[in-house]
Amino acid sequence: MRLILVRHGEAYAGFQGVIGGPTGCAGLTPHGRRQAEALRDHLAGSGRVHADVLVASTLPRAVETAQIIAPGLGLAIHGHHDDLCELHPGAADGLEWAEYATRYGGFDMEAEPDRVFAPEGESWNSFHQRVRSMLERVAAEHTGRTVVAVCHAGVIMASVRVLFAIPHPGTGARLQPVNTGLTEWEHDPDRDRWTLHSFNEADHLLGLARPA
Repeated sequence: MRLILVRHGEAYAGFQGVIGGPTGCAGLTPHGRRQAEALRDHLAGSGRVHADVLVASTLPRAVETAQIIAPGLGLAIHGHHDDLCELHPGAADGLEWAEYATRYGGFDMEAEPDRVFAPEGESWNSFHQRVRSMLERVAAEHTGRTVVAVCHAGVIMASVRVLFAIPHPGTGARLQPVNTGLTEWEHDPDRDRWTLHSFNEADHLLGLARPA
């Protein structure tokens, strides 16, 4: 089974503006749609991915990205899964970051891995456990198939930490998947072992200028 994780296109939600859970996410920016269109055209023209299944997280920025790239794969979206979402922000969803700091105070999630982001939200540890469970679910449900999953930077980074068993805390080095970058994993069911074939492929973005 091959699992290709695709980060969504540039979105209005992020570390600026509002916290983008189900309420706060306002979808893709115009540039984010262009990024997704560039990926769609790359997939259609290159034959890079021969996918059997296309899924997405439930957040609007991932759903919109999946809708745009679907024709490039020749697939309809098979489903939307909550376990592909970015870290659940709980009661902080939709708050501006300044308001979040006022209500909950700033903290380092890696330094306090069991502290939830906000009430009803996830901690660093619970988020990584969710990603681990998602990987196990996808491997079990899609043996022998190629799955494209439109998700989020946090999910992609967590997949690397989980599957390479990177100790916590790590070295402080960072992973930084770009918008619409592709990361490809392969699962061997006989050995129950994952292989990373590529991380953050983004050739389709070359020459795509950001508007001034």
